[in-house]
Amino acid sequence: MLRFLTAGESHGPALVTIVEGLPAGIEVGVAGIAAELARRRLGHGRGRRMDIEEDRVEILGGVRFGKTLGSPVAVMVHNTEWPRWRSEMAVEPGASERPLRSPRPGHADLPGMLKYDTRDARDILERASARETAARTVAGHLAKQVLGEVGVTVISHVVAIGDVAARGVRPGPADMAAVDASPVRTFDGDAEARMIAAIDAAHDARDTVGGVVEVLAYGVPAGVGSHVQWDRRLDAALAAAVMSIPAIKAVEFGDGWAGAAVLGSRAHDEIDFGPNGFTRRTQRSGGIEGGISTGETLRLRAAMKPLSTLMRPLATVDVVTKEPAVAFRERSDVCAVPATGVVAEEMVAWVLAAEMMRLYGGDTIAAVRLADAAHRSRLAAF
Repeated sequence: MLRFLTAGESHGPALVTIVEGLPAGIEVGVAGIAAELARRRLGHGRGRRMDIEEDRVEILGGVRFGKTLGSPVAVMVHNTEWPRWRSEMAVEPGASERPLRSPRPGHADLPGMLKYDTRDARDILERASARETAARTVAGHLAKQVLGEVGVTVISHVVAIGDVAARGVRPGPADMAAVDASPVRTFDGDAEARMIAAIDAAHDARDTVGGVVEVLAYGVPAGVGSHVQWDRRLDAALAAAVMSIPAIKAVEFGDGWAGAAVLGSRAHDEIDFGPNGFTRRTQRSGGIEGGISTGETLRLRAAMKPLSTLMRPLATVDVVTKEPAVAFRERSDVCAVPATGVVAEEMVAWVLAAEMMRLYGGDTIAAVRLADAAHRSRLAAF
C-alpha cells in the first residue's frame, strides 16, 4: 500500500516528505518535483512570500540514478526564510519573545491552543499553515508519476472566484499548460478578467476571497475502489483527502448539490453499450457509483473559504488576559484558490494511485503496467 507522512513547520528549516510503497523503476528527479512545486505558487492574489520562496528540493533516499528503488522515498524542501526565523523557531530550550496570544477567527489557532494547552498560537499555526501542502505536493507528484505509467491524467481548473463563475467548459488531458498560463488558472477566458477584478476588489477592501476548483481525472478504468467497506469507497477516500486541504469546506462529485434538487429520472447516468463497451449518456455521477469508478471521467469540486488571515483583523480575545483584542496578522494572500486547485490535484492523484496500487499490486512499475493492461483487457472483454 502507498502511504506518506510529512513533517516540518511553516518557518522551520525545511519540510520533509516520506513516501512508502512506490514501485521500483519510476523516474524521479529534482527538476520534476521543483516544477510541480512552482505550480503550487501560481495565481493572482498570492502574497509576497511567493516571491521569496524558492522551494529548494533535495532527495534524501529511495532514488538511485533517477529511478525509485522500491524503498521509502524521502524528499526535503528547504525553507529559504529559515535564517530569519532561527531564533523564534529554535529547537533548543528557550521561550518566544513575541508570543501570539490573540487567535485568528477561522484558523486552527484557538482550537489548537485549547487542545495542546499553549498560550502561543505559533505552536499551532506553524504546522496548521498551508505551507505544509508543499510537502503534500511532493507526494502528489510521485503519485502522478505512477498514474502516468497507466494512462491516467489528473488536472484542475478554477470554476469560481467569489461570485464570479466560469462557464461549463472543461479542460482535457492536454490542457494543463493552458490552464496554468491563466493568472487565475481558469479555462474560461471570458471569466478570467472578472475573476481578477474580484480578487483586486477584495485586495482594495483589505479583505480576502474564496472560490471553487474542479479536479478532473482522465483514463481511470472501471473498478477502482470498492463498495464492500466504508473506508474502501473511492469517493469517501477522495472526499477525505481533499477536505484535509486547509480552508476547504465542501466537496461534491459530479452534479453534487444540484443533483439533490432534481427527480431521480434526471439524476443518474443511463447506460449504453457499443463498440467501445459500456458508456454513459451523461456525467452526473462524477465517474463514481457505489464507491467504485465507472470508467467515465472522474470529476469533483471543492469549495475554499476566504482566507482567515486578514489585513483588517477580526475581533478576538487575548487568551491570557481574557480581554477583547484584535487578531494578530501573519503574512498571507488575498486569494489562494488557483494554487489550491494544484494541491487538490495532488491529493486526488495520491488517492487514485493508492487505490490502483491496491487493485494491481506489484513491486516494480513494469509489473503495475502489466496488471493494468490485464485489467483493462478484461473490462473490454466483459
